[in-house]
Amino acid sequence: MKSDENNNEKLRHSCAHVLADAVQKLFPGTKLGIGPAIENGFYYDFDSKHKFVPEDLPAIEAKMKEIVKLKTSFTCSKISKEKAVDYFKKEGEKFKVELIKDLQDGEISIYKSGEFTDLCKGPHVENTGAIKHFKLTRIAGAYWRGDEKRPMLQRVYGVAFESKKELDDYLIQMEEAKKRDHRKLGTELDLFSIQDECGPGLVLWHPKGGMIRKVLEDWIRDENIKRNYDIVYTPHIARLKLWQISGHTDFYSENMFKPIEVEKDSYQLKPMNCPFHILIYKNKLRSYRDLPMRLFELGTDYRYERSGVVHGLFRVRGFTMDDAHIFCTPEQMEKEIFDCFEFAMHVFKTFGFKEYKVELSTRDESQSKGYTGSDEDWNMAQSALRNVLKSNKIPYKEVSGEAAFYGPKIDIKLVDAIGRLWQLTTIQFDFNLPERFGLEYVAESGRKRPLVIHRALLGSLERFFGILIEHYAGLFPLWLAPVQVKILTLTSNEEEYAKNIASELKKAGIRASLDMRSEKVGLKIREAHNQKIPYSIVIGGKEVENKTLTLRIRSGKNISNLKVDELIKTLKEEISSYSQENLYK
Repeated sequence: MKSDENNNEKLRHSCAHVLADAVQKLFPGTKLGIGPAIENGFYYDFDSKHKFVPEDLPAIEAKMKEIVKLKTSFTCSKISKEKAVDYFKKEGEKFKVELIKDLQDGEISIYKSGEFTDLCKGPHVENTGAIKHFKLTRIAGAYWRGDEKRPMLQRVYGVAFESKKELDDYLIQMEEAKKRDHRKLGTELDLFSIQDECGPGLVLWHPKGGMIRKVLEDWIRDENIKRNYDIVYTPHIARLKLWQISGHTDFYSENMFKPIEVEKDSYQLKPMNCPFHILIYKNKLRSYRDLPMRLFELGTDYRYERSGVVHGLFRVRGFTMDDAHIFCTPEQMEKEIFDCFEFAMHVFKTFGFKEYKVELSTRDESQSKGYTGSDEDWNMAQSALRNVLKSNKIPYKEVSGEAAFYGPKIDIKLVDAIGRLWQLTTIQFDFNLPERFGLEYVAESGRKRPLVIHRALLGSLERFFGILIEHYAGLFPLWLAPVQVKILTLTSNEEEYAKNIASELKKAGIRASLDMRSEKVGLKIREAHNQKIPYSIVIGGKEVENKTLTLRIRSGKNISNLKVDELIKTLKEEISSYSQENLYK
């Protein structure tokens, strides 16, 4: 597995070099930013007088293929930092010069293939001929070094694989992903919007999206209550002093909005909920008999995401987390982790996710001084996380050095309907906040510090909603659908009967709406289908006369002569079972 990853890394990084070579040949004078390998592909940032458009991609691709056919070797040279600066200055590559100046003194590695030379630590494939299956995919803007005060560069993305089948499969997946794009479906289904007047990354939930959000919130709250979590609510803002105590102003300030001055005091929009839950715990001295203490909140947070990186519901500036914090003793922690994991599995099953991948992020033992908490704390927490995964017989990947400085964690990534991975659940230890806030509990042998476990299952509701839209392709299961049943009349003669049916459905807790417009029923059916409503009831004179109804399923199949009571019973069964499929087929 590791070997495959290394091969893909070399292949994709080599593709980035070939891309840069092709662009400079086609558009002389173009200057280079950076060009790394990324998941499934690569990109390169360019500073060019030419404004890249999608129509340029085939020509760039063709030039790349010419370079590939030459089978030019990638050769590495080591030169002094001074010589590297001089070389790239002569080439007019100001961005490369800046990167070199930021490197430590010593030898600098550069790679050459044909006439093209780049600052690079490698590695690469042996020669360009090894690059066979690639495609350029899109163009975007990117600030130099992610700083909006620096120049905006043009970024060209591509994908690359070792086999044609892998490339073809990926491109098919991407075409399907375009159809499922939550921004496109969000507009078509009238679920949400993000508008300039409101601001980038700030979501307006429309009535239909709002209804789905309500169902999500009700479900996740109820599930937490069943598991003995206490529901809390905290402010959207707090004194800046709180964030100084927690340490966020030291290590997280670039993701926080600027403080607000109120009566000569500074206040901060909250980027996360943790310090508030800490204060609730600290409000009085706790006994070991009070533990574990589990606090849950649907807390709205605000983070300063650069306008260039906000992306639909996936990267926003205002979002609501299903956030929980567990305060427990060392003896309790393994069971708490086990229960968190079981809860996560229940979430995945309920929403129809059948596959997932698990990562255990641990500290780099060679750099242990860079972490908060004692060696004993880290060893105990990492061991507990491993034990839970092993006892559940869960395959997992342990990633050394990927733990946050304040504690190890389990990340669970789900696989959606078209095979894409999404980071969702996190179970995270925190040795930092208990120490900074001086948390204690009274044990039988004196005062001790509790362990704190952060736990998010859905992540942010906004991002999770976006994932659901794409996973379901807008075809929400009945229990989540904002409109569960649409009642369509043929003429005005059926209006009273249609209203009675709507009333009966609503009394039973089923979300029904009426379409009694004087339009052709074919148009009404088509509109209901386009809105992806699970069921439509078509009522004409025959249905009124027989006190029945005709049910049209989202798939297009019709079922005639149904009784209202029978329909209600079946729909309630489908809703209460959280079924991913219609019981009527």
